[in-house]
Amino acid sequence: MEHLRIIRDIELKNYKPIYFLMGEEPYFIDVVTDHIESNVLDEASKAFGQTIVYGRDVSMEQVISLAKSFPMMGDKQVVIVKEAQDMKEWKSRKKEDDDEDMKHLLNYLQQPTPSTLLVFNYKNKTLDKRKKVYKNLEKVGVVFDSQKIKDYKLAEWIESYVQSRQFKINSGASQLLAEYLGTDLSKVVNAINKLAIILPERSEITAQHIEQNIGISKDYNVWELQKALGQKDVLKANRIIHYFESNPKSNPIQMVLPSLYNYFSKLAAYISIPDKRNAAAELGMTTWALNDYKEASTKFNAQKVERIIGYIRDTDKKSKGVNNASADDGDLMKELVFKILH
Repeated sequence: MEHLRIIRDIELKNYKPIYFLMGEEPYFIDVVTDHIESNVLDEASKAFGQTIVYGRDVSMEQVISLAKSFPMMGDKQVVIVKEAQDMKEWKSRKKEDDDEDMKHLLNYLQQPTPSTLLVFNYKNKTLDKRKKVYKNLEKVGVVFDSQKIKDYKLAEWIESYVQSRQFKINSGASQLLAEYLGTDLSKVVNAINKLAIILPERSEITAQHIEQNIGISKDYNVWELQKALGQKDVLKANRIIHYFESNPKSNPIQMVLPSLYNYFSKLAAYISIPDKRNAAAELGMTTWALNDYKEASTKFNAQKVERIIGYIRDTDKKSKGVNNASADDGDLMKELVFKILH
């Protein structure tokens, strides 16, 4: 992964004068930023040689002034701009090249201070690659585009991360974490790190460990509800939503509905594919995950799935108080599951 390559270069002291860390996945941006913050300078040098500012509090001119200064101790200094997307220079104009204040950065990029590592932590956005400022940043330093992990690759990413922590995890457990926690990598990593503290070194993480220590039930979760609905298993589906009703904080309707919407939207897409041999590639999922949709397609036709998606949208509105005088979340889920299965 690209963020690991950047970290490896930093460990080898192969520094660049500027790091522009941007993109939709904040986790990788934070990992690289934290590594620079923790490892470039020793503890004695950090007091005088490391400066951390926040985008909402500084101008580009101030940041460049910091970057142009020289370290008081040692041969390196680090300047980190966290939440750089909040800087007024990035927010105020659509055309960065036309902004007068961008000249400070563009001029600095012509001759960056060799003893400075300047880091921009620019979350949930990306720069326009056509712009002069992007091209100059890429020419002089590191521009890292932190992208979201695709849903169908999340379980694989979890397995890779667990392995990096010197543990193992079976496919059922990794899928359980992926389905329950979604693509919020910070939550996923926190859950895995918690297990790494509790479990013996080099052991295997199982669904039972997750249930006991993370609060995710291996039998009563959104993933199992999707499978039960896809198989039209009335008894199991109702048992799960009764569990949800009894544990609303662990399984809030605001989390359940998007998962069901995503599931049935993918089912609709699967049904519409003429040549099912290419379905996994077209839907961007593993062959193993595709089996659930293949089975569900024998239980539901396209018209029924379209109506189900409408039921989920209606339930979402009702859960937010629209056209709903008295039904609570438990009643809304029971009604939704009944409509799906009948």
